[in-house]
Amino acid sequence: MIGGKQLEWLPLGDSAVTVRFGSSIELHTHRRVMAVSDHWSRHRFPGMIEVVPAFASVTVHYEPAAVWTWSRHEPGQGGGSTIFEAVCGRLGKLLQQLSAEEEAPSRTVEVPVYYGGEAGPDLEFVARHNGLGMEEVIELHSSAVYTVYMIGFAPGFPYLGGMTERIAAPRRASPRPSVPAGSVGIAGAQTGIYPFETPGGWQLIGRTPLRLFLPDQDPPSYLLAGDRLRFRPVSLEAYHELRLSGEGML
Repeated sequence: MIGGKQLEWLPLGDSAVTVRFGSSIELHTHRRVMAVSDHWSRHRFPGMIEVVPAFASVTVHYEPAAVWTWSRHEPGQGGGSTIFEAVCGRLGKLLQQLSAEEEAPSRTVEVPVYYGGEAGPDLEFVARHNGLGMEEVIELHSSAVYTVYMIGFAPGFPYLGGMTERIAAPRRASPRPSVPAGSVGIAGAQTGIYPFETPGGWQLIGRTPLRLFLPDQDPPSYLLAGDRLRFRPVSLEAYHELRLSGEGML
């Protein structure tokens, strides 16, 4: 069973519960998060709206009135029990059914990136900050296999784990008022991709032609928590060719 006394069950307003599996960003913790998130998503209770995985927690959003309707008739859930307690009870029972060896399905996604130039104006800074050449930064950044820990900040924005600290760099002192869609950035020991034009303070090292947020599709985010990701360096010519190739590109 996945679970244990170390779990924290916390109300998030009056229509959601957050379950914490740890307090740090670790791959084994996130694997538990994704296994539980997948299990709960496949075994929904009446009134469950959405299951949202994060770095070390899972949040379940629900409709209180719908939960109240069924919880009144469940043994041990009526009387003085709250809607929050009813939801925690149902989720806890589902946890007992989940094997510790069970993992959520995942996929590996390749993301083409043109590094440097106008697409990556901070590549030189990242290299200088770490005492490396720009080609070394590109090699280190594109040779790792990353895990999408969560989608956040903006719709479709992936927070990626697995970047070497050899290319870590602080956020910009002054955020840019506008970061182009597809920009690949570094902030601390993390890397991520801006899904559309938005303000941002990450150090920009390249750009991908992939569209990461597709509002007309289900799900709208191209990348999902639990995905594995690899960056593939491409030339400026290849970048423009991909942009003109059609569906899925900016």
